[in-house]
Amino acid sequence: MSDVQPRAPSAIELVALTKRYASGAAAVDDIDLRIAPGSYCCLLGPSGCGKSTTLRMIAGHEIASAGDILLDGRNITVLPAADRGTAMMFQSFALFPHLSALDNVAFSLRMRGVGKDERIMRAQELLERVAMGALAQRKPSELSGGQQQRVALARALATQPRVLLLDEPLSALDPFLRIQMRAELRRWQKDLGLTFIHVTHSQEEAMALADTMVVMNRGRIEQVGAPRDVYNAPATEFVARFMGGHNVIETSAGKIAVRTDQLQVSPSGSALAGLMGTVTDVEYQGTYVLLGLHAPAAGGDGAVSAMLSEAAFAQRPYATGETVQLSWAPPQAHALSA
Repeated sequence: MSDVQPRAPSAIELVALTKRYASGAAAVDDIDLRIAPGSYCCLLGPSGCGKSTTLRMIAGHEIASAGDILLDGRNITVLPAADRGTAMMFQSFALFPHLSALDNVAFSLRMRGVGKDERIMRAQELLERVAMGALAQRKPSELSGGQQQRVALARALATQPRVLLLDEPLSALDPFLRIQMRAELRRWQKDLGLTFIHVTHSQEEAMALADTMVVMNRGRIEQVGAPRDVYNAPATEFVARFMGGHNVIETSAGKIAVRTDQLQVSPSGSALAGLMGTVTDVEYQGTYVLLGLHAPAAGGDGAVSAMLSEAAFAQRPYATGETVQLSWAPPQAHALSA
C-alpha cells in the first residue's frame, strides 16, 4: 500500500447556490444541498439540468452568481480552484498526450513547486495505488480507456484532495468497460474514504454508485435520497418519468406512480377494478417480457408499460392489439406532487 494518503473526507454544503448568465437565464437556481463526508454522491439529470454547472462551481471553474459553497463549514465560494481542497476528474480525462503516465500524475506537483525526486516518488506511489505502476512510462495513446481513467484518478489524487469531483467520467467508455470501471470507482471511493461527487445522466450508473442521489431538473433539485428510496418513492412526476420503470397514472385523487413490475395485466372481462388498455408492443427481454400498452384513462398520451415474468407470459401470452385489464394493489401506488 502506498504511503500517499489523502486528507480526511469532508462535507460539502451548498446554500442558495445560483448561477445566472448574462441573459438572466438560471443554469442553477437557488439550490440547497448537504453532502455527507466520505459519501458517494451522484448529481443526476438530463442535459441542461444544471448538474455539470453545479460541479464546476464547487470546483471553482465557474463563478457563482449568488449563494455559498462550504467545505467543512469553511466558505470556499470565491477561493481559487487550487486552494479549495477539491480535485476534478474530467470526462475526457484531459491527459497530456506527450507526457508519460508518470509525468501526467507528477505535473500538478511540479506546478506546486514539489521537488523532482519527491514528485516522481509520489506519482509512482499513486500509480501503484490504482494498479498502473507497471505502465508508468507509457503515454496516453498507448493505454486503454480504462487505463487512462486510472491515470486521471491518480493525477486527481496527487494534490491530496478532500473532495473528488467527477464530470461524467464513464461516458467515453464502451458499455462493458463502463460497468467494470464503475465497480472500480466505487471500490476506490471506499478504499480512499474520500467524498466523491459524480455527475452523470445515466440512471443506471447513479443507482449502482451512489449513497446519495440528487435528481436535478431545470436548474433545481427535484429529489435527494438513497437510490432505493428515490426509485421506490419518486417525489414528483418528473422523477418518476426520468428514473424509468414507472407508470404515471391520473386518478380521481391525483397523479400516482405504479412501477412497471407491479402493474397487473389480466384478460379483458376480469373482475379486477382498474383501467382498460390495448397491447401495442411485446418485447422479450430474457427473464421478463415488457408489454407496451395504450390506456386512455391513464391520462397524458395514455402510454403505459407492464413487466411480466417469463413464466407468467408463457402461461398466459398476450398479443399486440389485444384488449386487457390493468390493475394494481393500493400499496403499490405512490402519490406524486406536482
